[in-house]
Amino acid sequence: MRLDKYLKVTRLIKRRTVANEACDAGRVMINDKVAKAGTDVKAGDIISISFGNKDVKVEVLDVKETIHKEDVSSLYRYI
Repeated sequence: MRLDKYLKVTRLIKRRTVANEACDAGRVMINDKVAKAGTDVKAGDIISISFGNKDVKVEVLDVKETIHKEDVSSLYRYI
């Protein structure tokens, strides 16, 4: 799955366009490498997102195209 879509599905970033812009600005990294919006995300990847003065780091546990809001926490875990 594309990185920007994964960020939207997991609700780490609310909108896909915002996720795409964050990737283009170099604020999203996968496994300590700057990632583009089209980068494939797979289980085991470490995603780091910089929101201004706050950094979020998560490990990808699963990748699903669609999921209910209540089950989102099963797709990643905070590090």
